[in-house]
Amino acid sequence: MAFPNIAHPKETRVIYKRIGTPDYTPDIDCYIRNGGYETLKKIMAAGNPAALCSEIEVAGIKGRGGAGFPAGMKWKFLDRKSGKPIYFVVNADESEPGTHKDRWIIYYDPHELIEGIVACSYATQAKQAFIFIRGEFVHGAQILEKAIEEARAHNFVGDNILGSGFNLEIVVHRGAGAYVCGEETGLLEALEGKRGQPRIKPPYFPAVLGLYNCPTVVNNVETVCQCLNAFQMGGEAYSKIGVKGDAGTRVLNVSGLVSKPGIFEIATGTVTVGELLNDMCGGPLPGRKFKAVIPGGSSMKPLRFDEKYKIKDADGNEKEVFLEDVPLDAASLMACGSSIGTGGMIVFDDSVEMIQALANLNAFYKHESCGQCTPCREGSMWTARISKRICDGNGDPEDIDTLKSVADTICGRTICAHGEGMAWPIQGAIAKFRDEYLESIRWRKAGENSPFPNCPPLI
Repeated sequence: MAFPNIAHPKETRVIYKRIGTPDYTPDIDCYIRNGGYETLKKIMAAGNPAALCSEIEVAGIKGRGGAGFPAGMKWKFLDRKSGKPIYFVVNADESEPGTHKDRWIIYYDPHELIEGIVACSYATQAKQAFIFIRGEFVHGAQILEKAIEEARAHNFVGDNILGSGFNLEIVVHRGAGAYVCGEETGLLEALEGKRGQPRIKPPYFPAVLGLYNCPTVVNNVETVCQCLNAFQMGGEAYSKIGVKGDAGTRVLNVSGLVSKPGIFEIATGTVTVGELLNDMCGGPLPGRKFKAVIPGGSSMKPLRFDEKYKIKDADGNEKEVFLEDVPLDAASLMACGSSIGTGGMIVFDDSVEMIQALANLNAFYKHESCGQCTPCREGSMWTARISKRICDGNGDPEDIDTLKSVADTICGRTICAHGEGMAWPIQGAIAKFRDEYLESIRWRKAGENSPFPNCPPLI
């Protein structure tokens, strides 16, 4: 899929402002011609890392890796008194189904990421940085390694960067394709050469006991690039983009049953779900209607398109709107009972049988459980078996309550968020589509023809 080189009028391209423009290439010379590394030069010349950390706090950048934790607060938690080295780790393990925002930066504008890493490492005073990249991104890893060497040749990486006395090495580390390594402590375990199983928090908060038990910052690729832009324009100016409490732009990846799937960068809260899907993505496929969306990657709760939700407007007044009128920002989607997560919107239309969609997700999460926690290890197996049994025509109405019971039992009882990521889609889907699930069980047991003839088979 080629990146659209013409921005939609509703877009606000900051991260993607160069990607897809005519004659733009990922080499360092082209990046420099387009203003690249100018921000880093100004940062190094100013020589005030503490002020940079304050800029990120003022900017109000929330992590773009799914959890939405404030980047400035994460940096503030760093244990700077221990005397141990500080590490800066970039999470490029883009494994969340429905999410494909970071790979565009890696493949088409790698120096934006490299400049962001050097700037963020200088701000946090990390002398060693790692890019933990998804194992399947073979070409992406090669592009990044080439970009690092180009940056080194220009004295943007390595010893005494731009004469500032600051040294930084960047290492690209390929993962082994485990979804759970998208969780920051599982990533750190894998980076240390161990099995990618998440750590218990407390005590293993990365800001205190991270990589090699040293203070560590773990930020997502897009988060790093957002920080670079906040450095460039100033935290106060950045905080004014989008809505209060969720500043900046967000990259939304739209996939599934929509006329024009794609990727869009918008200022938070300036575009609604309906505007994104109908105006920017061309609406549903011919003869079909939108049924539901998972707004932030597969681990978030689905939302029905024909249901009303209570949200608050800019003045704090509560109002009730259909899903298509819900603004795309963190607070609004949370009020609807889901989350903006990674911005990976998966679209379902009225041809989809939702129990099959849930069975596919359950099979994925069963496969990706690291097996460390009993509720997740056993619970993921049971949810996958039960949902597949329903799809095979051997389900009973009681299975729906059993699915929910297993999901409820898993939540809050695992070391990492994989348990919740598996349970939330089940809880949300049963809350929204219980009647359809019961009807799916009924017609299968009765041997009737499927009311969803266009729905693809279970994988």
